[in-house]
Formats: sequence, structure tokens, C-alpha cells
Amino acid sequence: MNYPPPAAAAAAAAAPWARRRDAKPKPLPQAISHRGYKAAFPENTMAAFRGAVDVGAHAIETDLHLSRDGVVVLSHDATLKRCFGESRKVAECDWDYLRTLRTLREPKQPLPRLVDLLEYLDQPGQEHVWLFLDIKTDDDSTQMLTCLAAAIASVPSARPWNQRIMLGSWDAHWLAACLRFLPDFPVALTAYSPAYAAALLPLPNLHFSLFNVSFATPSGRRFLREARRARRLVFSWSDNADEYMALSLRNEVDGAMTDDPARFLELCGRWSEDGVRERVGRPTAKQAVLWVVFNVLVWVAEISLRLRKGSPRARVEKELGRVAP
Repeated sequence: MNYPPPAAAAAAAAAPWARRRDAKPKPLPQAISHRGYKAAFPENTMAAFRGAVDVGAHAIETDLHLSRDGVVVLSHDATLKRCFGESRKVAECDWDYLRTLRTLREPKQPLPRLVDLLEYLDQPGQEHVWLFLDIKTDDDSTQMLTCLAAAIASVPSARPWNQRIMLGSWDAHWLAACLRFLPDFPVALTAYSPAYAAALLPLPNLHFSLFNVSFATPSGRRFLREARRARRLVFSWSDNADEYMALSLRNEVDGAMTDDPARFLELCGRWSEDGVRERVGRPTAKQAVLWVVFNVLVWVAEISLRLRKGSPRARVEKELGRVAP
């Protein structure tokens, strides 16, 4: 398998997420709306996506699942319980049923398909907005990527979608699947563990989306430096409190995934003012403890995985081999 295809690298260079790291002053992180403008609207709905664009978000992050009849729908959860009050799984329902659902949260909104979001973003004036597609691992990778490729191809765009869509996957197996079925699209690893991300760093042109607390650790800071030297894009999620937003600004990540893009952009606007960097977002003692607890849990999980499945590098090699070229 060629990893990554040259077309994906060319698309990334021409895409709206591309940033000049040699620019002075250095550009601030892009505002990536997490599940749309989730702070103001029901998550992963067209209202949330429109709201994010209206307040100036650079990008929309959303989550993918498959319906029983192969429709790519935008839902973070595999089940419908939390957002729609139904006990069934998305994969157990056909689109004809899913389209009738409305969110529990007001203003009540329907469950959208990926093609609904693509059609909205293809409207004139939206060309600058890009998409980060978080592909959940509950579905079969071959079926998901086949249906995803068909959904993208069904909506023509004046600007090629591979310059506006980045695929997010949670492990090397899904990275390989993305590159098999959508070889011209850039891909990012979504991860909690800097060690696992570092094992994939040798793969050229791969980008990364890490849990924000990871960057507060020595291993996270070391990975960030290595990724920067390799000229990879690094995103942080989910930056919803000032402390996490400020952490992303101080770390100079390429994009911050946040439920509240308006709040993040407002902080970006004040970041160069005198004293703002010192006043805003210093972690409290409680948050520092939470950061330590989280990273201890990640460390314990990593040790467990090493004992059961080998080192991160060994797992990466095995997972990449599970999808034939």
C-alpha cells in the first residue's frame, strides 16, 4: 500500500486548513466546531452546523455512523438514547425511520445525513469551511468507507471535496481503510495516547487530533514538538473551558475543536492584548489534579495494551496489515 498517496498530500497543501508555520506572527489555531455549535444548538444537527458557520468557525467536526440500509448519518453515539430518547441503535434502523426523529434538546432538530451537510457547504459563500469527519468504529470498516465514498461522490462540489474534507480515524486499521477507499483524502489520527500517535508519526503526511489534556504531559509536549518538526497538523479536542482553549493557544496547535467556537474566537481576538496570556486559562489546582488522574489512566491503559498486544509500534504494524491494499 502506498501511504499516503501523493494526491492526498497535494490536496492538504491546497486546503483551507493549511497554515504557514514560518509566518510571523504565527497564525492562531483555527476554530473547529465540535459537533457543530454544540454550546447553542443540539449537537450534530443542521442548526448546529449553520450556527457554527454564522459565528465564523473555520471548520465543522462531526461524527459518522451507518444506518441499517447504508446511509451515512451524523451521530456521535451508536445508540439514539441520549440525543433522541430512543433505545435502539443507529445501525438497527433504516433511514426512513431515522428521518422522523427529533432531538430531545430544544430547538428540536432532525437527524441529518452527511449528504445534507455537504449540500449546505456546497452553497455559494461556504467554500472556505472545511470538514473533519470523525469516523466511529462501531460499523464494519469496508461497509462504512464504501458508503462514505458514495455519499461524497453523490454531491458535486466546485471545490474538490478532498480539499475540504479530512478523515479522522481512531487506529491504524481505520487509517488503512480510509486510504484504501478514499485514497485522495487526507487523514488524521484521533487519539488519547501520545505514545500511540508517536508510533504513527513515521508515516508521511498523516495528521493528528489529540485529547487536550495529553499536551499537559511531558510525552504530549514531546510529541507536539516532533509533529511540528515533521510539519504535521495537530488539533486539540475538546477545548470548551478557557483553560483548555488557552492551553491550545499556548501550544500553538493548528486547530482547536470546541463546542463553543464563538467563545474560542473571542479569546483569540484578545490573545495579543497585554496581560491576557498571563490572566486567562491558568489551570486551577483541581484541574491540575484531573489532568494528572487522566494521564495516569492513559498510562495504565497503555501498559495493559503493551502486555496484551505489544508495543504501540507493533500494534500499528498489525493494524495496518488488517486491510489489504
